[in-house]
Amino acid sequence: MTITVFLATLLITMGFGVPIAFALLISGAIMMLQLGMFDAQIIAENVIHGADSYPLLAIPFFLLAGEIMTVGGLSRRLINLAITLVGHVHGGLGYVTILAAVMMAAVSGSAVADAAMLTALLLPMMVSAGHDPARSAGLISASSIIAPVVPPSIGFIIFGVTANVSISRLFMAGIFPGLMLGLALCVTWWWWLTRTERIAPRVRGSAKDVWKAFRQAIFALGLPVIIIAGLKMGMFTPTEAGVIAAVYALIISMFVYRELTLVQLYNACADAARTSAVVMFLVAAAAVSAWLITVANVPQQVIGLLEPLIDNPIILMMAIMILVMFVGTALDLSPTILILVPVLMPLVKTAGIDPVYFGVLFMINCAIGLITPPVGVVLNTVAGVGKMKMDRVVSGVMPFMIAQFVLMFLLVLFPWLVTGPARLFH
Repeated sequence: MTITVFLATLLITMGFGVPIAFALLISGAIMMLQLGMFDAQIIAENVIHGADSYPLLAIPFFLLAGEIMTVGGLSRRLINLAITLVGHVHGGLGYVTILAAVMMAAVSGSAVADAAMLTALLLPMMVSAGHDPARSAGLISASSIIAPVVPPSIGFIIFGVTANVSISRLFMAGIFPGLMLGLALCVTWWWWLTRTERIAPRVRGSAKDVWKAFRQAIFALGLPVIIIAGLKMGMFTPTEAGVIAAVYALIISMFVYRELTLVQLYNACADAARTSAVVMFLVAAAAVSAWLITVANVPQQVIGLLEPLIDNPIILMMAIMILVMFVGTALDLSPTILILVPVLMPLVKTAGIDPVYFGVLFMINCAIGLITPPVGVVLNTVAGVGKMKMDRVVSGVMPFMIAQFVLMFLLVLFPWLVTGPARLFH
C-alpha cells in the first residue's frame, strides 16, 4: 500500500509537469504522512546525506571533460577518424555513426551529449548521401545510448553509489557489452541496407589520409586508454579519473589543438555546473525515497512477491528486465536507477546474482529506455537538433531498439557473455 501511494503521487506530480527531483521530494513527504512519521528534519538530513558522497564527485568532472571535448575539437576529430576508416564502404556513413558513437562514448559518458554532437555533424551528411532521414536519425539515437554502458559512464557512477557496488568493476564489466551493442547496430544497419537501394559510397581515403586522421585524433583516443589502464592497475579511483579526464581534455584542447578559448572554457564550465546541479539534486532527492522505501520494508515485500523466482536467477532476471523496460518508457535513466535499485538489490543478492552483472544489464535496459517513447530523452534531443518530428525519429529507431532489446535478453540467457570478459578486464 505504501509503495502504491508513493508511485501514484510520483506519477501524478510528474504528469503535472513537476521536475522529477521535486516530484520525488513531494512523494517522499506524502509517503511519510501515510506512515505517520512526517518530519521535515528527516527529509533535510536525507537530502544532505544523499549528495554527501565522494564517488559522486566524479560526475561534475566527467561532465566538464565532455563539454571541453565537444568545444575543444576532440569529438570532431574522432568523428573524422571514423569517416576516414569506414566511410567508403556501402552504407559507410551508418557504420561511421556507430564507430564514432563507440569512440565518443569512451570519452563522454553522456548519451544526450553524444546524440547532440552526432546529429549535428552526421545527420546532414547521411541525408545528403541519400539515406532515409528517419532511419538515419534512428541509428544516431540508438548509437548514442552506448555511452551509459561503457566507461566513463555517469549512470554506472550513480548505480555504484546507490547499490554500494564497485564503480571500477562496473566500468570494466561494461566494456564488452558496450561493444556488443555497437555490433548489434552494425548487423541491423547491414540488414536494413539489403532491403533498400544501393547508395554510392564515398571515395576511399588513401593510407596517407587514414594516418593523418589517426594522428589528429590520437590525443582524443588516449583519454579512454588512460582511464581504463589507470583503473585496472589501481593507479586512481573513478573520482580521480574524472579529475584526470577534465585536466587532460583541458590541456589537449588549449595547448595541443589550440581550439579552446577562455570564453568557451567559461561556457563549458557553466554548462557542466548546471548539468551537475540537476543530477546531484536528483540524487539527493531520491535519497529520501530510498530511505523511506527501506523503512517501509518494501524490499522484503518485493522479495516475498518474487520469491517463487528466486531459485531460478535467469527467470528472475527476465522478470526484472521486463519491469525496468516498462519503467524506462516513463522515466529518465537517473531516476530509474535511484527508484528501482534500492528495491531490487536485496532481491538480487538473495538470489545470488552477481551485483556487477546485474548492474550492467540494468544499465543496458535503462540506456535503451532513453530511446523508448513517449519520454525518450535521446529521441527528443535528436528530433530537436535534427529539426525533425518526433514520430519520424521514433519510427526510424524501432529496428535498432528491437535489436538492442534482443541482445539484452541474450545476455540474460547467457550471463557468461558479461561475466567472462569482465574477469579479463578486471
